[in-house]
Amino acid sequence: MSNTSNILSTKQRFGIIGNSELLNRALEIALRVAPTDLSVLVTGESGVGKEFFPKIIHDNSARKHGKYVAVNCGAIPEGTIDSELFGHEKGAFTGAVDSRKGYFEEADGGTIFLDEVGELPLSTQVRLLRVLQTGEFIRVGSAKVQKTNVRVVAATNNNLQRAISEGKFREDLYYRLNTVPIAVPALRERPEDIYLLFRKFASDVAVQYRMPAITLDAAAREMIERYPWPGNIRQLKNVAEQISAIEQSREITAQILSTYLVEQRGATTPSVSGAASYDDMNTERELLYKVLFDMRNDINEMKMMLRQLQGYGVGVAPTMGAESQHKDFAGLLPQHSANQEYDYAEEVVEEQQAVPATKADMQREQILRALRRNGGSRRAAAAELFMSERTLYRRIKELGIEQ
Repeated sequence: MSNTSNILSTKQRFGIIGNSELLNRALEIALRVAPTDLSVLVTGESGVGKEFFPKIIHDNSARKHGKYVAVNCGAIPEGTIDSELFGHEKGAFTGAVDSRKGYFEEADGGTIFLDEVGELPLSTQVRLLRVLQTGEFIRVGSAKVQKTNVRVVAATNNNLQRAISEGKFREDLYYRLNTVPIAVPALRERPEDIYLLFRKFASDVAVQYRMPAITLDAAAREMIERYPWPGNIRQLKNVAEQISAIEQSREITAQILSTYLVEQRGATTPSVSGAASYDDMNTERELLYKVLFDMRNDINEMKMMLRQLQGYGVGVAPTMGAESQHKDFAGLLPQHSANQEYDYAEEVVEEQQAVPATKADMQREQILRALRRNGGSRRAAAAELFMSERTLYRRIKELGIEQ
């Protein structure tokens, strides 16, 4: 199979959209290095989609039947990172009631993805270097040397060369990780892909929330292709969702679009650290828009249920099919006569709007919903909320959320 065919099939398999040469080059390198066991360092700004590349490498390697373990190094507190990566023995520290395998032990025979590797403390970097050099590690609280056979793929949006000069990252570890570098392009470097991505995100929102998809006129399309997108694909997705939720018109003009991009007017090309800070600054707004989406979706679903129930007369039990679908809702209806006028949808809207008293309450509720929907998994909840796992972890602490 040719390189072009391989790249095309990989895009289809992983849902990667775009035709830029820089993107294709990054994918080509990933596919070529996959059959080897060389360490790979994926670099790129926050929100460019670095997380796809370790999966592509793993699935095209001889280790594809082994475990794939993804670790967000920036989301794990410094005091527990060694235990998470290398395991610990019973009694190694307060709360260590049992022995536990670490990620390197769990991933034996497979691939481990170390996301935000630049956030690792120096003491952990020493342990990681030993694993890369010899395949050996020691559990916290143990003196026994253990072996593991893993392929390491790391990713960062930090400038590791600068971190080395500042004494925050080990130079020898950098060269061990950076055996094969893959640079994922920023969205502004692939302008031909921007409209394709926007159209895909708008279509996904329309399907998910049962609404007509938004479209861009010619001037709006030109605007999104010239915009620098400091938050990259994540920002583009957020903008598509925000416009879909808020704007009544389904055809978006440049004037409408500009109100969603106003914060970056006149901005110069952002640095990597600037792109990361964009994530932090917009977390609050992203959560509020997600609340709006869920409220709108809940209201639409309730309206549909009410129409079904009104077909049977208010207070009359629905058919078995409807009951099985909406059994939790049927018993909550106020008991009015069938001919009495009552605007349930309006009541629902008022109730929905009355629940979150403050912005913090809205953010807390949205995070709790995402965690419940994903069985408590912070990684999955962060993906649903369109933020990094590290950002979610910080918001959980700031809002005092207990799991």
